[in-house]
Amino acid sequence: MEKRFTLTGKVYLAGGGPGSAKLLTLRALEILRAADVVLHDDLVSDEVLAMVPPHVAVLNVGKRCGSKKATQEEIHRRMIAAARNGQAVVRLKGGDPLIFARTRDEIEALREAGIDFEIIPGITAATAAAAVAQIPLTDRKNASKLVLVTNHRVPEKDARGWHTNLTADATLVFYMPGSDFAMLSAELVESGLREDTPCLLVSQATRPGQKVNRTTIRDLVRTPALAAPSLLIVGAAAAEARADEVFVSGGASNPVDEYEEISLDLSQPDEMTAG
Repeated sequence: MEKRFTLTGKVYLAGGGPGSAKLLTLRALEILRAADVVLHDDLVSDEVLAMVPPHVAVLNVGKRCGSKKATQEEIHRRMIAAARNGQAVVRLKGGDPLIFARTRDEIEALREAGIDFEIIPGITAATAAAAVAQIPLTDRKNASKLVLVTNHRVPEKDARGWHTNLTADATLVFYMPGSDFAMLSAELVESGLREDTPCLLVSQATRPGQKVNRTTIRDLVRTPALAAPSLLIVGAAAAEARADEVFVSGGASNPVDEYEEISLDLSQPDEMTAG
Protein backbone atom coordinates (compact mmCIF):
# COMPACT_ATOMS: atom_id res chain seq x y z
CA MET A 1 0.00 0.00 0.00
CA GLU A 2 1.38 3.41 -0.99
CA LYS A 3 2.27 5.65 1.96
CA ARG A 4 0.60 9.07 1.75
CA PHE A 5 2.83 12.11 2.13
CA THR A 6 1.45 14.47 4.78
CA LEU A 7 2.26 18.00 5.95
CA THR A 8 1.51 19.63 9.30
CA GLY A 9 1.55 23.09 10.87
CA LYS A 10 3.66 24.91 8.32
CA VAL A 11 3.37 27.52 5.57
CA TYR A 12 4.74 26.93 2.07
CA LEU A 13 5.41 30.03 -0.02
CA ALA A 14 5.24 28.37 -3.42
CA GLY A 15 5.60 29.40 -7.04
CA GLY A 16 2.77 28.33 -9.33
CA GLY A 17 4.79 29.00 -12.48
CA PRO A 18 3.67 30.95 -15.55
CA GLY A 19 0.46 29.03 -16.22
CA SER A 20 1.00 25.57 -17.64
CA ALA A 21 0.65 22.87 -15.01
CA LYS A 22 3.45 20.99 -16.79
CA LEU A 23 5.84 23.71 -15.61
CA LEU A 24 5.11 23.24 -11.90
CA THR A 25 8.10 21.95 -9.97
CA LEU A 26 7.82 18.48 -8.49
CA ARG A 27 8.05 19.98 -5.00
CA ALA A 28 5.21 22.43 -5.68
CA LEU A 29 3.00 19.63 -6.98
CA GLU A 30 3.86 17.52 -3.95
CA ILE A 31 2.81 20.12 -1.42
CA LEU A 32 -0.34 21.07 -3.36
CA ARG A 33 -1.50 17.47 -3.22
CA ALA A 34 -0.84 17.23 0.52
CA ALA A 35 -2.09 20.66 1.62
CA ASP A 36 -4.99 21.48 3.92
CA VAL A 37 -5.38 25.08 2.75
CA VAL A 38 -4.32 26.88 -0.46
CA LEU A 39 -4.32 30.69 -0.59
CA HIS A 40 -3.64 31.71 -4.19
CA ASP A 41 -3.13 34.85 -6.23
CA ASP A 42 -5.17 35.84 -9.31
CA LEU A 43 -2.25 35.01 -11.61
CA VAL A 44 -2.30 31.32 -10.70
CA SER A 45 -3.94 29.56 -13.65
CA ASP A 46 -7.03 27.34 -13.51
CA GLU A 47 -4.88 24.56 -14.93
CA VAL A 48 -2.56 24.72 -11.92
CA LEU A 49 -5.45 24.99 -9.45
CA ALA A 50 -6.90 21.82 -10.99
CA MET A 51 -3.91 19.99 -9.48
CA VAL A 52 -5.27 20.67 -5.97
CA PRO A 53 -7.36 17.76 -4.60
CA PRO A 54 -11.10 18.46 -4.16
CA HIS A 55 -11.03 18.15 -0.36
CA VAL A 56 -8.49 20.99 0.07
CA ALA A 57 -9.80 24.44 1.07
CA VAL A 58 -8.90 26.86 -1.76
CA LEU A 59 -9.23 30.65 -1.42
CA ASN A 60 -8.43 33.39 -3.92
CA VAL A 61 -6.66 36.25 -2.12
CA GLY A 62 -5.40 38.01 -5.24
CA LYS A 63 -4.83 41.71 -5.81
CA ARG A 64 -5.04 42.95 -9.42
CA CYS A 65 -5.74 46.34 -10.99
CA GLY A 66 -6.38 47.89 -7.59
CA SER A 67 -9.08 45.34 -6.71
CA LYS A 68 -8.31 43.34 -3.57
CA LYS A 69 -10.05 40.12 -2.57
CA ALA A 70 -8.10 40.21 0.71
CA THR A 71 -5.75 42.70 2.33
CA GLN A 72 -2.14 41.70 2.94
CA GLU A 73 -2.80 41.74 6.69
CA GLU A 74 -5.75 39.37 6.25
CA ILE A 75 -3.57 36.98 4.26
CA HIS A 76 -1.06 37.01 7.12
CA ARG A 77 -3.78 36.29 9.66
CA ARG A 78 -5.19 33.39 7.65
CA MET A 79 -1.78 31.78 7.10
CA ILE A 80 -0.74 32.09 10.73
CA ALA A 81 -4.07 30.92 12.17
CA ALA A 82 -4.22 27.83 9.95
CA ALA A 83 -0.60 26.88 10.66
CA ARG A 84 -1.13 27.29 14.42
CA ASN A 85 -4.11 24.98 14.05
CA GLY A 86 -1.77 22.30 12.71
CA GLN A 87 -2.70 22.74 9.06
CA ALA A 88 -0.40 22.73 6.05
CA VAL A 89 -0.88 26.07 4.28
CA VAL A 90 0.25 26.68 0.71
CA ARG A 91 0.55 30.37 -0.20
CA LEU A 92 0.53 29.91 -3.97
CA LYS A 93 1.79 32.72 -6.17
CA GLY A 94 1.99 33.02 -9.95
CA GLY A 95 5.49 32.61 -11.35
CA ASP A 96 8.22 32.69 -8.69
CA PRO A 97 7.37 33.82 -5.14
CA LEU A 98 10.64 35.76 -4.85
CA ILE A 99 10.00 38.09 -7.81
CA PHE A 100 7.44 40.94 -7.45
CA ALA A 101 5.23 38.89 -5.15
CA ARG A 102 5.11 40.68 -1.75
CA THR A 103 6.85 37.66 -0.26
CA ARG A 104 9.05 39.75 2.01
CA ASP A 105 5.97 40.98 3.91
CA GLU A 106 4.80 37.41 4.42
CA ILE A 107 8.23 36.17 5.51
CA GLU A 108 8.40 38.93 8.12
CA ALA A 109 4.90 38.14 9.41
CA LEU A 110 5.64 34.41 9.66
CA ARG A 111 8.97 34.99 11.44
CA GLU A 112 7.37 37.39 13.90
CA ALA A 113 4.65 34.83 14.65
CA GLY A 114 7.17 32.01 15.02
CA ILE A 115 5.63 29.97 12.19
CA ASP A 116 7.78 27.46 10.33
CA PHE A 117 7.83 28.08 6.58
CA GLU A 118 9.48 26.92 3.38
CA ILE A 119 10.00 28.79 0.10
CA ILE A 120 9.45 26.82 -3.10
CA PRO A 121 10.69 28.67 -6.20
CA GLY A 122 8.83 28.55 -9.48
CA ILE A 123 9.42 29.40 -13.13
CA THR A 124 9.06 33.16 -13.45
CA ALA A 125 7.30 34.96 -16.30
CA ALA A 126 10.54 36.33 -17.76
CA THR A 127 12.07 32.93 -18.50
CA ALA A 128 8.73 31.49 -19.59
CA ALA A 129 8.19 34.34 -22.07
CA ALA A 130 11.72 34.02 -23.43
CA ALA A 131 11.21 30.27 -23.89
CA VAL A 132 7.96 30.85 -25.78
CA ALA A 133 9.72 33.37 -28.05
CA GLN A 134 12.75 31.09 -28.42
CA ILE A 135 15.33 33.65 -27.30
CA PRO A 136 17.96 33.82 -24.54
CA LEU A 137 17.70 36.65 -22.04
CA THR A 138 21.49 36.87 -21.81
CA ASP A 139 24.09 36.42 -24.50
CA ARG A 140 27.88 36.67 -24.31
CA LYS A 141 27.96 38.84 -27.45
CA ASN A 142 25.32 41.52 -26.82
CA ALA A 143 23.35 40.88 -23.61
CA SER A 144 25.61 40.63 -20.58
CA LYS A 145 23.09 42.10 -18.11
CA LEU A 146 19.56 41.15 -17.12
CA VAL A 147 17.36 43.70 -15.34
CA LEU A 148 13.95 42.73 -13.94
CA VAL A 149 11.73 45.72 -13.20
CA THR A 150 8.05 46.45 -12.67
CA ASN A 151 6.36 49.17 -14.70
CA HIS A 152 3.58 49.34 -12.11
CA ARG A 153 3.76 52.73 -10.40
CA VAL A 154 2.64 53.29 -6.83
CA PRO A 155 2.29 56.74 -5.19
CA GLU A 156 4.86 56.10 -2.45
CA LYS A 157 7.48 55.14 -5.06
CA ASP A 158 7.03 57.67 -7.82
CA ALA A 159 10.75 57.98 -8.56
CA ARG A 160 12.25 55.00 -10.38
CA GLY A 161 15.94 54.25 -10.77
CA TRP A 162 16.03 51.32 -13.18
CA HIS A 163 17.43 53.49 -15.99
CA THR A 164 20.50 54.59 -13.99
CA ASN A 165 23.67 53.62 -15.89
CA LEU A 166 21.61 51.67 -18.41
CA THR A 167 23.69 50.34 -21.32
CA ALA A 168 22.89 48.79 -24.69
CA ASP A 169 24.16 45.35 -23.60
CA ALA A 170 21.33 44.95 -21.06
CA THR A 171 18.11 43.00 -21.43
CA LEU A 172 15.26 44.68 -19.56
CA VAL A 173 12.17 42.71 -18.60
CA PHE A 174 9.20 44.78 -17.44
CA TYR A 175 6.66 42.92 -15.35
CA MET A 176 3.14 44.41 -15.30
CA PRO A 177 3.96 46.72 -18.24
CA GLY A 178 0.41 48.08 -18.54
CA SER A 179 -1.10 49.19 -21.83
CA ASP A 180 0.06 52.83 -22.21
CA PHE A 181 3.66 52.70 -23.36
CA ALA A 182 4.15 56.38 -24.22
CA MET A 183 5.92 57.31 -20.97
CA LEU A 184 7.96 54.10 -20.88
CA SER A 185 9.08 54.55 -24.49
CA ALA A 186 10.21 58.10 -23.71
CA GLU A 187 12.06 56.94 -20.58
CA LEU A 188 13.90 54.27 -22.53
CA VAL A 189 15.08 56.77 -25.15
CA GLU A 190 16.08 59.29 -22.47
CA SER A 191 18.09 56.55 -20.82
CA GLY A 192 20.27 56.28 -23.93
CA LEU A 193 18.72 53.36 -25.79
CA ARG A 194 18.28 53.64 -29.54
CA GLU A 195 14.76 54.00 -30.92
CA ASP A 196 15.27 50.89 -33.06
CA THR A 197 16.07 48.72 -30.01
CA PRO A 198 14.03 45.50 -30.32
CA CYS A 199 11.08 44.96 -27.97
CA LEU A 200 8.92 41.95 -27.32
CA LEU A 201 5.46 42.03 -25.74
CA VAL A 202 4.40 38.61 -24.46
CA SER A 203 0.91 37.82 -23.22
CA GLN A 204 -0.21 34.76 -21.23
CA ALA A 205 3.04 32.85 -21.76
CA THR A 206 2.58 29.04 -21.71
CA ARG A 207 -1.20 29.39 -21.50
CA PRO A 208 -3.68 28.49 -24.28
CA GLY A 209 -4.12 32.17 -25.25
CA GLN A 210 -0.42 33.05 -25.38
CA LYS A 211 0.61 35.74 -27.88
CA VAL A 212 3.93 37.32 -28.80
CA ASN A 213 4.28 40.70 -30.57
CA ARG A 214 7.66 42.03 -31.74
CA THR A 215 8.25 45.76 -32.12
CA THR A 216 10.81 48.49 -31.29
CA ILE A 217 11.06 51.29 -28.75
CA ARG A 218 10.02 53.74 -31.49
CA ASP A 219 6.87 51.79 -32.37
CA LEU A 220 6.04 50.60 -28.88
CA VAL A 221 3.35 53.29 -28.54
CA ARG A 222 1.53 51.84 -31.56
CA THR A 223 1.69 48.23 -30.44
CA PRO A 224 -1.77 46.96 -29.43
CA ALA A 225 -2.24 46.08 -25.78
CA LEU A 226 -2.39 42.37 -25.02
CA ALA A 227 -4.30 40.48 -22.37
CA ALA A 228 -2.82 40.16 -18.88
CA PRO A 229 -0.70 38.65 -17.55
CA SER A 230 1.87 40.11 -19.89
CA LEU A 231 5.43 41.41 -19.85
CA LEU A 232 7.76 43.42 -22.04
CA ILE A 233 11.29 42.42 -23.02
CA VAL A 234 13.57 45.20 -24.29
CA GLY A 235 17.03 44.75 -25.76
CA ALA A 236 19.12 43.10 -28.44
CA ALA A 237 18.16 39.66 -27.11
CA ALA A 238 14.64 40.17 -28.49
CA ALA A 239 15.80 40.71 -32.07
CA GLU A 240 15.37 37.12 -33.25
CA ALA A 241 12.23 36.24 -31.32
CA ARG A 242 9.55 34.02 -32.83
CA ALA A 243 6.42 36.17 -32.82
CA ASP A 244 2.78 36.14 -33.89
CA GLU A 245 2.93 39.74 -35.11
CA VAL A 246 5.71 42.17 -36.03
CA PHE A 247 4.84 45.85 -35.69
CA VAL A 248 6.94 48.17 -37.80
CA SER A 249 7.15 51.92 -38.40
CA GLY A 250 3.75 53.41 -39.21
CA GLY A 251 1.85 50.83 -37.21
CA ALA A 252 1.56 48.23 -39.98
CA SER A 253 1.71 44.59 -39.03
CA ASN A 254 3.01 41.55 -40.83
CA PRO A 255 2.15 38.06 -39.64
CA VAL A 256 5.13 35.82 -39.02
CA ASP A 257 5.09 32.41 -40.69
CA GLU A 258 3.14 29.87 -38.68
CA TYR A 259 5.13 27.12 -37.02
CA GLU A 260 4.14 23.69 -35.76
CA GLU A 261 3.13 23.48 -32.12
CA ILE A 262 4.68 20.62 -30.17
CA SER A 263 2.95 19.21 -27.09
CA LEU A 264 4.37 16.75 -24.59
CA ASP A 265 2.29 13.85 -23.27
CA LEU A 266 3.42 13.38 -19.67
CA SER A 267 1.93 9.90 -19.54
CA GLN A 268 4.45 8.85 -22.22
CA PRO A 269 7.63 10.75 -21.29
CA ASP A 270 9.68 9.43 -24.21
CA GLU A 271 7.28 10.52 -26.94
CA MET A 272 6.39 13.91 -28.41
CA THR A 273 3.24 14.49 -30.44
CA ALA A 274 2.65 17.27 -32.95
CA GLY A 275 -0.51 19.29 -32.42
